[in-house]
Amino acid sequence: MIQTIVSSFALIGMICAVIWVLTSGNDNRLTRLFMFCQISIILWLISQLMLHFSVNTRQFWISCVIGNIGICILPPFWFMFAAEYSDFCNKLRKFCNLLPIISAVFLICVITNPWHHKYYTVYEYRNVIHGVIYYISQVIYNILLLSGIVLMFIKHSPGNRRMTKQSLLLTLGVIVPMFINLLTVLNIIRPKIELTPMFFSFSVVMILIAIGRYGLLNINRIAIKDTIDSINSAVVVFDADDLMTYKNTYAEKLISVRTGAPLDEVIAAVREKTGTELDKNTDSCELIFNENFYNIKQNFCTNKNGERIARIIIINNVSEYHELLDTEKKLSLEKERNRIAQEIHDSAGHTFTMISSLSRIIDADLRNKKDVPAEAVDFIREIDGLSRSGVTQLRCSINNLRSDEFMTSVTSAINTVTSAVRGIDIDVCTQGEEDESFGFCVNAVYDNTRETITNAIRYSGADRIDIIVKFLSDKLELYIFDNGCGCSSIKENNGLRGICERTKALGGTVKFSSVEGEGFTTTIKIPKQKSENSGISA
Repeated sequence: MIQTIVSSFALIGMICAVIWVLTSGNDNRLTRLFMFCQISIILWLISQLMLHFSVNTRQFWISCVIGNIGICILPPFWFMFAAEYSDFCNKLRKFCNLLPIISAVFLICVITNPWHHKYYTVYEYRNVIHGVIYYISQVIYNILLLSGIVLMFIKHSPGNRRMTKQSLLLTLGVIVPMFINLLTVLNIIRPKIELTPMFFSFSVVMILIAIGRYGLLNINRIAIKDTIDSINSAVVVFDADDLMTYKNTYAEKLISVRTGAPLDEVIAAVREKTGTELDKNTDSCELIFNENFYNIKQNFCTNKNGERIARIIIINNVSEYHELLDTEKKLSLEKERNRIAQEIHDSAGHTFTMISSLSRIIDADLRNKKDVPAEAVDFIREIDGLSRSGVTQLRCSINNLRSDEFMTSVTSAINTVTSAVRGIDIDVCTQGEEDESFGFCVNAVYDNTRETITNAIRYSGADRIDIIVKFLSDKLELYIFDNGCGCSSIKENNGLRGICERTKALGGTVKFSSVEGEGFTTTIKIPKQKSENSGISA
């Protein structure tokens, strides 16, 4: 009678637990495995009630088969639940996939027992003698149950000091009935009634407490844990004794300190990696680790009495904000440079253009008059050339002010100069592949190209300039041709002298050549490495 009442109570409790899980849990692998464990116990308890009311061998056998279905399911699925709950599922995935096969094999042995009598050597009404397969199954089942408990201890005992309350309740709910069943199977105790189902009433209480009091399988708790584990911030929790009780996935990568370590050990590890002076009273600070910027903040949790019960340290990667700040500074600087460039363009550029236009008007007017001194005409044309070259140089300077990207390569530097020229056709031909090894001469090529084009505008009267750039394995060659008036003799003024000096400083050579009426040619050759024997000819 007592056994029936206790088994009924345990059965009702298990059914309530299943309903509770269905309403408060969520549909994931962990919940489904837990449900299998609960259903297996329910089947076992149902079989015990049926055995109590059985009146013949057939009823007794049907009750026994139902109970064995639960017995075969419980240990394998308990182990899989423990592995999933303790985050060992990925490491033990292949082994866990084999466990349902074990359940199926032993269940088949039970059902086919009338033909081989290896599970029960004798099975009669109220008279059962177990066989070799039964004892093998019991050994395997107890190993699986114990292994699941060990997984709980390994994962959920911070610093191997204490288990979490959920894990402790679940473990007690399994180990107590298992221990009683083991004593019964080994005939260490010989009760007149079946004790194992009765002790499942204890399991029911433990499981209901785990579900109701500590939110086992509650969707909110699972969602919060998964969210904290997936964020790109380190979250570390310490208890009232300043011992680490939890760290999320990001914290495990960032801080190589065991769970259960004292706060001082964690701070020392952070201080060693970052070189930043920290102590446990630091509320907030910024530190650098592996070229990344991190912000560390500390918060406290208190109970209703105002006593501190937990310390939470959050470490955020704020490198992105520093990058945004640098970008904002660059944009502000670029905006200011563009403003200045626009003002120069509107003022000085307009002035140069007006001077050039007026000089051309005066030159055209003087051509229609007689007895005009030749020197005056030359001066007017000189003013026109100077103003036009001034416009070109001004445009180059404005481009430089707006952006320094042209300094990244020889090709972009030349394009910056040519794009600033108006009124003259310029064709640039590039031969070979430019690489980073030519970066040392970008500034010199830019200045030399600008000076050569300015001279062509100022003195030659050219309407076309051709530029050839050759990137060779050992040197850079630059050829600049114009179709201007040319000259019979070349005078090295400040402009040509500057070209020579810049090129010679890089170990290169410069050659100027011209024939009157056939334009002017500048040839510049710069080796990748300086040569002491290089010279300049003109």
